[in-house]
Amino acid sequence: MALHVHLFPCLNDNYGLLVRDAASGRVATIDTPAADAILSEIERLGWGTLDLILNTHWHADHTGGNAALKARTGCEIVGPAEVGRVAPLDRIVGDGDAVELGQTLLQVTVTPGHTLGHLVYRSVADGEAFVGDTLFALGCGRLFEGTPQQMWDSLQALAAWPPETRVWCAHEYTAANARFALSLDDRPEMRAHAEAIFAARTRGEATVPTTIGVERAYNPFLRAKDAADFAVRRAAKDDFRG
Repeated sequence: MALHVHLFPCLNDNYGLLVRDAASGRVATIDTPAADAILSEIERLGWGTLDLILNTHWHADHTGGNAALKARTGCEIVGPAEVGRVAPLDRIVGDGDAVELGQTLLQVTVTPGHTLGHLVYRSVADGEAFVGDTLFALGCGRLFEGTPQQMWDSLQALAAWPPETRVWCAHEYTAANARFALSLDDRPEMRAHAEAIFAARTRGEATVPTTIGVERAYNPFLRAKDAADFAVRRAAKDDFRG
């Protein structure tokens, strides 16, 4: 494996994500929910220092550690232009760009919807994708800035990836998402999938990563017929209290 990925909980329901290029030893964090926790995990893993921050969007639970990590490690900060409104940013990237982490090449796809500038990073060679708040296990991000059509298009772009692609999302929302999914989908296989998620959470286990194939099969937003159907489902999820 050329890319090592380490997931750890931080803040309330966020996940920290550290990635390390095996060939060079260079280390990146996907977003910066908590600077101290990120540095502690790097030290605990024996991964040296932080070389790169890869921001997905501007929200504070994704950029809040930028300044402290820059000051303490001198790392480069890469992300969409919107990050510069609230936090340090060294390099702006957009759709079709690529970021090098040692010998690992991370492709950038812009995914507006949750925010207008949201983007995701994917190592095609390793089959690993870091999707921030665009796609969740059995869910998707709220539309704080974008339109349903924009988010639908963004989700379709991700759904076109190979089904074995591992999807690392930024929050542990899966049990709540599963309850909503069950309100729309009564297939036995959906019930079994949800029960496995509930059991994992009872054991304190993470439900991240998921895969594109699993999400195509069960995610109610990827299973929508079109953008209009997606909009109805997104509004229903926003009001769901199950």
